[in-house]
Amino acid sequence: MNNNDIFKKLRVALMLRDDQIVDILQLVDFRMSKGEIGNIFRNQDHPNYMECGDQVLRNFLNGLVIHLRGTKEDPKNPNEVLAKHKAEIPAKAERFPKDINSKNGPVNASKPKADFKKKPASNAKSRDKKPAKIQVVEKVQFKNGKNKKS
Repeated sequence: MNNNDIFKKLRVALMLRDDQIVDILQLVDFRMSKGEIGNIFRNQDHPNYMECGDQVLRNFLNGLVIHLRGTKEDPKNPNEVLAKHKAEIPAKAERFPKDINSKNGPVNASKPKADFKKKPASNAKSRDKKPAKIQVVEKVQFKNGKNKKS
């Protein structure tokens, strides 16, 4: 596992965006652009892929400590900071609701969903009858390979 993998996993686990990562790096006076950070998160076979050095990861981790815990003069509760990150994500989901099963994308919230009820079968006997299975292919036993002798 290299530094890029560690950086990616931290980004996903803490639900951080690129601009938040830039802010975290600026807490320890380390300047990096959003484009450079995006290059770190690319696939290795991409032409703009950039290897995450030890210095970048070290400064990110030091900035992350300040971001989550605060400083001695201004301490923070890490759970509140993480809750704030989680609160930002559902707010976006409410602005752009999507139905997972729909291929059309966003769901129109103004239209109520129609409730479809199954119609009862007209005849209970017809419901129980199932058509006979027609065997299309005969059962064939293939004997490939050598004969097994026990």
